[in-house]
Amino acid sequence: MLHRLWLLLLLAAPSYQVGSHLGERDLPILDAAQISALVAFPDPVRSIDPSNPDSHLSKILIPRAVDTPNNTLVRTHLTDTLRSLGWHIEEDSFIASTPQGNKRFTNVIATHDPEAPRRVVLSAHFDSKWFASYPQDQFVGATDSAAPCAMMLDLAEALTPLLDARSLRLKTEDEDDVEEAEETTLQLVFFDGEEAFGVWSDADSIYGAQHLAQQWHTTYLPPHPKRRLLPPGGITALDTVEHLILLDLLGALNPHIRSFFPDTAWLFDAFISAETRLFQTGAFTYPEGTSSAAMQSFFIPRTGKETNAGYIGDDHLPFMRRGVSVVHMIPEPFPHVWHTLGDDATALDIPTMRRWNLILRVVFAEYLHLQPDVKAKRDAVVTKTEGEL
Repeated sequence: MLHRLWLLLLLAAPSYQVGSHLGERDLPILDAAQISALVAFPDPVRSIDPSNPDSHLSKILIPRAVDTPNNTLVRTHLTDTLRSLGWHIEEDSFIASTPQGNKRFTNVIATHDPEAPRRVVLSAHFDSKWFASYPQDQFVGATDSAAPCAMMLDLAEALTPLLDARSLRLKTEDEDDVEEAEETTLQLVFFDGEEAFGVWSDADSIYGAQHLAQQWHTTYLPPHPKRRLLPPGGITALDTVEHLILLDLLGALNPHIRSFFPDTAWLFDAFISAETRLFQTGAFTYPEGTSSAAMQSFFIPRTGKETNAGYIGDDHLPFMRRGVSVVHMIPEPFPHVWHTLGDDATALDIPTMRRWNLILRVVFAEYLHLQPDVKAKRDAVVTKTEGEL
């Protein structure tokens, strides 16, 4: 799956980034009522409950190695779900040579508003590691990365109504009244072929990410009236990425996540802030009636002395090497079940996954300047109460 050795960070000089000129900034803070509305719908457990055969997690939690029928089944579930929400779907399909011969890989790219001038990318890989023989070939990769993919679908279901409402509002507002950050859309990328077929190496790993980063780097876009900075020679698809957030090995109890890169430390801090405020509102109490008096944070506080001294090999690397700012959400140490048959549903903790769902909802709602509908939340509560009388 991932190369666990720490490596020296050897990056090419950053390319011009239309997206990254909106780098570090103050995000709007949702109030308690808005957070409550965001937490309430959809049910943050529904998508990640492995005991529910209709949950997104259950649909993904099967062996799904590259270029297999199961891989296609999972990819179809991803695309069908996002198409039903009205998202624009692209499939980046290609054939590459591997230690096991030529294989077909297909990345899934889902964009809420493909006409937006910029995008923030949330990503994970949807393939599972290939093994040659039984029973290892039944590996389902629950943390690696079925659970992160299910979390991304939960985020899409939670934010689509808010993104739709924002799009409608921006169409009717005077252009001078629109904040530049509101013109950024959300894009979800599900990478195929993250896992190595043999020993992890630059040649045998992150096939989908390498292909897509190169595609975006060499795809030039026509002029857009809302792209305020235009580099000489035009801009590429990669230039429109503000940040790429990569989820991996999530879903197990008590993860320890650290900030890897100083340029996105402020965005890492936004995750800590969201977690803290959700805890303060009681949103992490699950199941109902249990105590949430103490909380162990998912995140290791920053010291302010972090440097680009190293990284963990993963799907973000081809983008980072081309100048994209990255947040890598991966625990250290890795889950103890990493790359074993034990990385199944039993490795997952529902309250932990639920907390991830809520944190992602708040962080991306604030990043994208979305406005949760507090009135809709009140109406839902009233309807439920009347129905119970």
